[in-house]
Amino acid sequence: MTGSSTNSGRWFWGILLSVLSICLIFTGISFLLLVSSVLKTGSKNFEYVETGSGKQKIAVVDLDFTIIDAAPIIRQFKKYREDKSIKAIILRVNSPGGGVAASQEMYEEVRKTRQSGKPVIVSFGSIAASGGYYVACGSSLIVSNPGTLTGSIGVIISFANFKEMADKLGIKDVTIKSGNLKDSGNPLREINEDDRKYFQEIVDDSYDQFLEVVSKERKIDIETLKPLANGRVFTGKQAKDLGLVDSLGTFEDAIRITSQIAGIEGEPVIVREKKTNHLIELILENLTRNQLRELKEEFYSEYINKPVLQYKFER
Repeated sequence: MTGSSTNSGRWFWGILLSVLSICLIFTGISFLLLVSSVLKTGSKNFEYVETGSGKQKIAVVDLDFTIIDAAPIIRQFKKYREDKSIKAIILRVNSPGGGVAASQEMYEEVRKTRQSGKPVIVSFGSIAASGGYYVACGSSLIVSNPGTLTGSIGVIISFANFKEMADKLGIKDVTIKSGNLKDSGNPLREINEDDRKYFQEIVDDSYDQFLEVVSKERKIDIETLKPLANGRVFTGKQAKDLGLVDSLGTFEDAIRITSQIAGIEGEPVIVREKKTNHLIELILENLTRNQLRELKEEFYSEYINKPVLQYKFER
């Protein structure tokens, strides 16, 4: 009886701590939503900083976050594409990837800018994987550090299952649905073969889309690409040898290469969206109210209710 009571006590405290952790996360995101509504009432005027003593300009766009929403990147690309004083754009990627649709939207904007005649050079930071690499494929040229982690060409769906915990607590799931796949990913029941087939078809289709983009943009045959596209990451040096990137170099090298491609003589002026120093504003810099809501929904989707489809490197 003592052992049973001890185990029950451990289960109770473990479950309580898990529930409290989830509540704290939801509370934190809700607080950010509240702050967002206060600080971002009305339209935001974005400020830009120019550095350098030259006469011609290169814009730098920072993709330095997990991809949730494409809006911050698309907004900057549209602005710089239409600005005739901007001779080229550097996309600085330091991201493990993220949402499939958002990655695709960013890629399309980068590709559209390249096809408009304005050069887009990508510079890889510490990591430019999965969705981050997908976006980069729309550029004119990719410059990677030798030690950058890149690649991770693949798709993932993951979600938690609480059925065993629910059974121990005596919680029963009651679901009324219009079709057998309507509650696929329900954390209170075991996944079945129909669910697995359903999710695998979604993953496979998204994976094929990824392969097609990389094959087309990098000019690599699909069958040659497939062995490289099993989710693994490569160093920048390995990626260069495999044809996944064009050149090895630092961010400064990327500026030099961009200047040459754009026909800029001497030092270029670097234009960049102004960063903020306040913690809350820093968090909100790339997280608008809608994005915070999406983050909350994504957390709920990934850990509570249904899976999230991602081009993302999982460490």
